[in-house]
Amino acid sequence: MQYISTRGGIEPLKFQDAVMMGLARDGGLLLPQTLPTISPEKLESWRNLPYQYLAREVLSLFIDDIPALDLEALVEKAYSSFSHPQVTPVTKQGDVYILELFHGPTLAFKDVALQLLGNIFEYVLERRGGYMNILGATSGDTGSAAIAGVRGKKNINIFILHPHGRTSPIQALQMTTVLDSNVFNIAVRGTFDDAQSTVKSIFNDLEFRDSYQLGAVNSINWARVLAQVVYYIYAYLKLRKQGHASVDFSVPTGNFGDIFAGYVARQLLPKGCINTLILATNANDILTRFVNQGDYSRGQVQVTSSPSMDIQIASNFERYLYYLRGENGAAVKADMDGFAATGKLDLTGLREQVSSDFRSLSVSEEETIATIGSFHKDYGYLLDPHTAVGVKAALELRDASRPVVCLATAHPAKFGAAVTQAIGQEPPLPPALADLESRESRCTVLDADEKVIKDFVAQNALRA
Repeated sequence: MQYISTRGGIEPLKFQDAVMMGLARDGGLLLPQTLPTISPEKLESWRNLPYQYLAREVLSLFIDDIPALDLEALVEKAYSSFSHPQVTPVTKQGDVYILELFHGPTLAFKDVALQLLGNIFEYVLERRGGYMNILGATSGDTGSAAIAGVRGKKNINIFILHPHGRTSPIQALQMTTVLDSNVFNIAVRGTFDDAQSTVKSIFNDLEFRDSYQLGAVNSINWARVLAQVVYYIYAYLKLRKQGHASVDFSVPTGNFGDIFAGYVARQLLPKGCINTLILATNANDILTRFVNQGDYSRGQVQVTSSPSMDIQIASNFERYLYYLRGENGAAVKADMDGFAATGKLDLTGLREQVSSDFRSLSVSEEETIATIGSFHKDYGYLLDPHTAVGVKAALELRDASRPVVCLATAHPAKFGAAVTQAIGQEPPLPPALADLESRESRCTVLDADEKVIKDFVAQNALRA
């Protein structure tokens, strides 16, 4: 399996090289040169596999430069840290199914990918030698999951930028209370988009990137998306065993990474297995405007109770655009250069294709809180605000002839203020969160300025 850039400017790479590169050197995102397909017979043979075994089977379709036994060990190690034996269990609640993705060490869906990615980084560095300085930006959950994936690992330092005061208090503490010597938390003055654009700009400085051996953990890293493809197939197989041949998914998203994993899963599976992908956004609705109107234009970031979705530039959108543009890297580069210059793209001419891939709804703050409250009242089940956005969209847009699976992306206790507002009482804290406020915390507050961040990295990075 070879990997190429969405912008067509690099030679094909093997998987290990793609993982270590993170962001393509031409500024694009890495993708498989061709997507494999899963035959009905192969899919049927997977129907009873535990999560870890299914993950190994799916990953091996894309990874041919890690021996099978080594890949199996990496997967087993990654998911041994999850508290539920099914890793990502599916539960029926009322008219929807909930795919619980919050049973990892930081109680968010990002753990599914980042526990694996941390192990892959360590594996590659052990065999190749050298070191890595990971640089990433987070709107909330990626940072803590990435830190949990690499804390204490040899030959890796990690620098995570988050928007100062714009994550939930628990999200911030999950990052800043990790005191391992290889972990550096940076709170930037600004929004997530400011942090993310700073990181992307630094990665595009190839001299700096090479000097400090920068690595990426954001969903710009293909391995992140690939690991998430597995749970779509796992959930589909769960419902298939109940007699459902076709399933819809509702995905709360701001960065387009999680729902793009669903798009990939849809391409892999036999036609019709995944019918509709419901793209749910909060008040930051750039992706809903794209799906419903063909308008991909940057707006002002609005602060909501679902901060991981408070995004107006969706990093993974470029991967989908590559397929929309008929896998034409030059066209994608022109689009992204135009967006960087003007903050908007007119994609109205592609709406017919887009509407066959996605349906979308923007959910207001009031609707989010009301959904948490009503769902808890009706079913005794607590949703975090991100999941509530997906559930509201599912209830509005679902087809009653097919089951819809809503991705539960975080534990509700991580967003206590929103849950308390919705149900009138604080959610119980799981043990992993119970003593966070009493722990020592360490963080550096900096401007979202490329030079400032580069200077900080240079002062604290691993060097040869």
